[in-house]
Amino acid sequence: MNAQEIVKEAVKAIDSKKGENIQVIGITDLTIIADYFVIATGTSSTQVKSLAEEVEFKLEEQGITPHHIEGRNSPWVCLDYNSVVVHIFYKDQRDFYQLERLWEDGEKIDITDYLED
Repeated sequence: MNAQEIVKEAVKAIDSKKGENIQVIGITDLTIIADYFVIATGTSSTQVKSLAEEVEFKLEEQGITPHHIEGRNSPWVCLDYNSVVVHIFYKDQRDFYQLERLWEDGEKIDITDYLED
């Protein structure tokens, strides 16, 4: 599975559990950390955990396991799939850290097609 396919599966998984404000930022030209960030918001700590678990479950069905997981039971869960890093925030943490602003030079990826499949 390539990075774009991982992004697509992650976005679909988040959307299926009613994650909010899903954004994908291409960062290939800016850093060696990853190729893409997927960023989403959960409306409660329970939903943040559920969204992260759904991403992990759907990707594991495809044989993809995370390299590292941070914050499993916190208001910000980070799933590191090497080329794709999935950030799932509770609203207050997302507002505070503003990853979209920090990575504003990255390419904003249109996810409309991912949600229509």
